Amino acid sequence: MPYLSRGRFGELTEMKLLQVVGARPQFVKLAPVSAALARRRAGGLVVEEIVLHTGQHYDPSMSKIFFDELGLPRPAVNLEVGSGSHGQQTAQMLEGVERCLVDWAPDAVIVYGDTNSTLAGTLAAVKLGVPVAHVEAGLRSFNRSMPEELNRIATDHLADLLLAPTVAALENLAGEGLAARSALVGDVMLDAVLAAHARANRESKVLSDLGLDGVRFAFVTIHRAENTLPERLPAVLELLGTVAESTGLPLVFAVHPRTRLQMESASLDVSLHPAIRLTQPLSYIDAIRVLGAADFVLTDSGGLQKEAFCVGTPCITLRAETEWLETVAAGANHVVGLDQQRLAAALDAIASGVDYNRERQVASAAEYYGGGHAADRVVDAVLHFLMMRSGPGR
Repeated sequence: MPYLSRGRFGELTEMKLLQVVGARPQFVKLAPVSAALARRRAGGLVVEEIVLHTGQHYDPSMSKIFFDELGLPRPAVNLEVGSGSHGQQTAQMLEGVERCLVDWAPDAVIVYGDTNSTLAGTLAAVKLGVPVAHVEAGLRSFNRSMPEELNRIATDHLADLLLAPTVAALENLAGEGLAARSALVGDVMLDAVLAAHARANRESKVLSDLGLDGVRFAFVTIHRAENTLPERLPAVLELLGTVAESTGLPLVFAVHPRTRLQMESASLDVSLHPAIRLTQPLSYIDAIRVLGAADFVLTDSGGLQKEAFCVGTPCITLRAETEWLETVAAGANHVVGLDQQRLAAALDAIASGVDYNRERQVASAAEYYGGGHAADRVVDAVLHFLMMRSGPGR
């Protein structure tokens, strides 16, 4: 199935776009799209880009460092919503985004992924008649107990333009009667990884800082709500200890603020296996450097599953399902939940290296995710949509 083709945009010469972001993965996805918009401006198109930060991720290690490191446009406003229940967060965001939409009157809103920021940005815009483009549309875990699943389903059924990262995502949208609003563009996360990987190898000193030069290790992140519940987190940490014991490898655990709070409140950090090394959350460039050097990664992050695929590092996913089925089909991702037998089988498969080749995995990721040109296709799709909506002579 072909990706959206590049093309000219008739009489459309000017537009104002509002980009709504609020969480670490969205900052990463914003970077290549913002760069693609900059290329259009260099080509003569007048594009006013406004970034609205909801403040969903507010810890400097999860927010400010990404704007600094990735050269993102400074947010015109930060709603500073912070933590809270899903209802509290979404309600405060909805009110703040609506106020900004009224003040700025953008031609379209771009939202990313599956967070409360995504849903709030979409709801506020569609209620005011402002078109919404959803980047990373069509992903489905088919687990409706996940807040992220509900957010993306609602966003896809409300948004005007659905930009699918993969053929599987496009097929999901068609199965829900949304084909007419959908386009296959590829995954902007691949664009971001490709831009960051060479830079990380060149600039990052994180391996030296962590004492990992020339050392084999595994990389760990845990942040999903279901895995950080007080009744579940001890089992997750016990599983990490099992991995450290069975592999003999140090585990570099970049601890999300939510996870660290739960661990400290229950004094769980003192019972960790001695081979588990806790670190602060890493910057994007440092995270890509560590990920590329690791023997494998253990995570419950959707984004890290893809990033591992893109740099050729095997992944073990500590969830019962994944949205990124192509990573499993390629043999790059082992979805084990907290099942010890499935975990042991995954570790054996990674250790044996059967049917595994890093270069082939990287090539597969490029094929699945659009070859690193997804951001240009996203911008093309939005431009085409606005041209068709406004007609010539705008």
